[in-house]
Amino acid sequence: MDLQQRIAEWMQPPFDKKTQEKVKLLRASPAHAEDAFYKDLAFGTGGMRGIMGVGTNRINKYTLGKSAQGLADYLKIVYPNEKLSLVIAYDCRNQSQELAEVCAGVFTANVIHCALFSALRPTPELSFAVRYLKAHCGIVLTASHNPPEYNGFKVYWKDGGQLVPPHDQYLSEKIQETAFGSIQFKGNPKFLTLIDAELDSAYRNEVLNTALFSKEKKKALKIIFTPIHGTSITILPDVLAQAGYDNVSLVKEQMHPNGNFPTVASPNPEEKDALQLAVALGTEKNADLVIGTDPDADRFGLVVRDTHHNWVYLNGNQIMAVLTDFLLNQKKKQGRLHPNCFIASTIVSSPLIEQIAKEYHIQYKATLTGFKWIAKLIEDFSDLEFVGGGEESYGYLVGDSVRDKDAISASLLACEIANEAKTKGTSFYGLLIECYKKYGAYKERLVSLTKKGKEGVAFIAQQMEDFRENPPKEIGGHAVCRLEDYHHLTAYDFKKQVEEKLNFPASNVLIFKLEDGSKIALRPSGTEPKIKYYFSVNQDFNPELEWQEQELQLENKLEQLISSILPS
Repeated sequence: MDLQQRIAEWMQPPFDKKTQEKVKLLRASPAHAEDAFYKDLAFGTGGMRGIMGVGTNRINKYTLGKSAQGLADYLKIVYPNEKLSLVIAYDCRNQSQELAEVCAGVFTANVIHCALFSALRPTPELSFAVRYLKAHCGIVLTASHNPPEYNGFKVYWKDGGQLVPPHDQYLSEKIQETAFGSIQFKGNPKFLTLIDAELDSAYRNEVLNTALFSKEKKKALKIIFTPIHGTSITILPDVLAQAGYDNVSLVKEQMHPNGNFPTVASPNPEEKDALQLAVALGTEKNADLVIGTDPDADRFGLVVRDTHHNWVYLNGNQIMAVLTDFLLNQKKKQGRLHPNCFIASTIVSSPLIEQIAKEYHIQYKATLTGFKWIAKLIEDFSDLEFVGGGEESYGYLVGDSVRDKDAISASLLACEIANEAKTKGTSFYGLLIECYKKYGAYKERLVSLTKKGKEGVAFIAQQMEDFRENPPKEIGGHAVCRLEDYHHLTAYDFKKQVEEKLNFPASNVLIFKLEDGSKIALRPSGTEPKIKYYFSVNQDFNPELEWQEQELQLENKLEQLISSILPS
């Protein structure tokens, strides 16, 4: 079906008159019409995500209805003789509640029992609820940290983790073959249940059981918290209060859920601007640390004080290192650390995490990008004990009761670490420096190039093809010693001139490892029109130099790599 046929299809039933009128208006702008219809939205690393509006390449009641109908049909194939059940949650985004109710209608129309949260809830609570209610799967309406015009649809399987092979591919095929006219929109209230307090209580208790290490009152630690207009406001303040934190200040301008995110350009705690109001309040309150979560509360940012009392914005790798080292140290003190414990991270995250595992003599497992792969590890290695793990994109998971990154439990853990450090005369930042002293000095940086529209897709594909077909022999003055191609699942050692197989699912990722220990990874984003470049450098920690001076050396290394590999 060509572009004009796609557009014409949406100008007649089964599409409602309101949608037809919007398509007619859109046709007046050929470029916008092409972008809205030139392809179907597809499942990526984080499910299906896109700009809201009419069209096959947009999030709307029909594209989500088609996905819901496809999922309903697929569940009946996988579980033909079972009473099917499903959980739905949604975040603060514009139309999230409306679209969640549309999806619930499709599922109940297909005689699938649907437990729908009565109001917005964090994504990790949805993951927990799937396991708690023993449902066959769950969905959450969210676009995570994307800009306001986005929304999305993430699918979780019965283990509480996001879809992985082969289910993701089979479901994608089922959705593609689903006709818009076959969507059953008229729900059956007989199969709908609203859920709220019971799940909130169970999830909150699990967070406290997992991430709380001291039951003492903690008045000394001064915390600033912002949900950045998102869902964590529904539970994190209560969790911190129950954990004994009496000195928590909320950023009032960002307390209330709002899908327009009026105080920020983007509700992404990875970006300094999103935490600007929180840091300003932290300065006013003379706080010890600042916590900010993204709209669906699966990832969080952390800003802490350095030894000179200045604010430091930690990146995801730094947060992950301190959280992991603390968790393993606690288990070791309790005599509960054993060789069958494991931690996990992703192939684009800091090599520092693997060094921590070696120090504690436990197992380390690497995965592809996307937290669904860490959830799969927990399921696949059920004979082992998962302690914790994360990825560079500000996501972390403590324990295995949730099967997705969880900003609620991770935020509590960060407070526990900061509180214990303060009682011992140091800080969260001080513990980060201790990690560098023990394991080596590491520094990472992510550079993303946004390329929108059809031309952007072509640009990103060409970038990956160019690096794959003509790999550089040296980057930033250092020889490339190893190239890992996760699309072809091969790794080539340039010194030994030997090729080996990679034991991973296929993914469009390239990793260059240099002779000095640096690492550069490239991959297209699975949820945004971006190509991402991940840079990692390291060196031995020098006790004769201040950390700031060593950090500057590492920053200079990063700049050399970035300038030599990014397109001009």
